[in-house]
Amino acid sequence: MFHHIEGIVSEIGPNLAVIDCGGIGFALNTTFNTLSRIKVGEKAKLFVAEAVKEDAFDLYGFSTKSERRCFEMLTAVSGIGPKAALSILSANTPEGLALAVMNNNEKALTVAPGIGKKIAQRVILELKDKIGQETTEAVIQMPAAVQTGESGAVNDAVTALSVLGYSSSEIAPLLKKLDLNGMTTEQIIKAVLKSMVK
Repeated sequence: MFHHIEGIVSEIGPNLAVIDCGGIGFALNTTFNTLSRIKVGEKAKLFVAEAVKEDAFDLYGFSTKSERRCFEMLTAVSGIGPKAALSILSANTPEGLALAVMNNNEKALTVAPGIGKKIAQRVILELKDKIGQETTEAVIQMPAAVQTGESGAVNDAVTALSVLGYSSSEIAPLLKKLDLNGMTTEQIIKAVLKSMVK
């Protein structure tokens, strides 16, 4: 199983990046967001997801672990294949996807090519079903000051991070390190995701 592939970007195409690693070119299907962060001739590290079928073995590469996690969660939704997941993630960042699911924002998903209203509704419904318990646990583990203060943005951020598949044990310690006063939901999400990369 591949975790990541690191090497020189030898070629870029529509939804495709070829990474030269030790003389072997790995063709990775990817998103617009990842393609915008890499350049031909420069070194890149992409986190890998795999799709194995009877007649194919496809690799998918992402510039962040969060984007890979979103891809894996989307492809676990019934009726969502890798192509649809890439389309959604090309139109939305991980935090944007999380906020879209949390706020029942179908339009944020249907802007992706090939994604209709029914598919968007299914994504929102199935991902929301996965997050309830994690959200509750993460809020319980948050600092008392956060729980008793104005924590609307924090609660929304915890919900959104749970949509991305992060557990309460991953979220709570990082929230404790942040100065949450005055931070918006999106700022909290970005700060936590940035800390997780380190």
